Amino acid sequence: MARKKIPIKKIDNINARQVTFSKRRKGLFKKAQELSTLCDAQIALIVFSATSKLFEYATSSMQQILERRNRHSGVQGSDISSTGQQQLGSESFDMLRKVVEDKTHELSQLNGQDLQGLTIQELQKLEELLQRRWTTISKIKEEKMTQEINSLKTKEAELTEENQKLKQNFYEQKLVREQRQCYESITSSSSDFPADNGSSDTSLKLGLRLFE
Repeated sequence: MARKKIPIKKIDNINARQVTFSKRRKGLFKKAQELSTLCDAQIALIVFSATSKLFEYATSSMQQILERRNRHSGVQGSDISSTGQQQLGSESFDMLRKVVEDKTHELSQLNGQDLQGLTIQELQKLEELLQRRWTTISKIKEEKMTQEINSLKTKEAELTEENQKLKQNFYEQKLVREQRQCYESITSSSSDFPADNGSSDTSLKLGLRLFE
């Protein structure tokens, strides 16, 4: 059965467009790799998706191939003109802007946004990335909680020891006060008895003589 040809026009369905882009991009990179292997050619491909996501393929170094391309365009070494410098600066700015856009888009996807155009494989990779980050966050959280618990236990032990010292000091002071009060009570009781100067004995003797 002959393979059905797809009309070469923009695909309106977003999901179908994303699936087609993913398949054909991989096919394009595969053809570039085959061409490089068969013909010993150096190839560099740069592709931006509809969501501004960057995909690139190079048989060696992307930077080296771009520099080689610039040399063949008459832009080389110290002979770079001001126009060429502006062009390179503009290209560098565009690359940095694309990197920022890609990172911003990736961050929005991590926050659960702009996921409709992703394939199942890309969603699975995103899920695995979130799981790895969640595992890392959970590990750091557990370490922080363990440190906090150990710190609280140490503080509890210090407070318990201080409380025991305060109780011991309180009991010692209470015992001293009780002993002092007991001593003062005994001293006060002894001072209430009248002084014995022998007068009662003399009166008794005089009385006995009168009755004789």
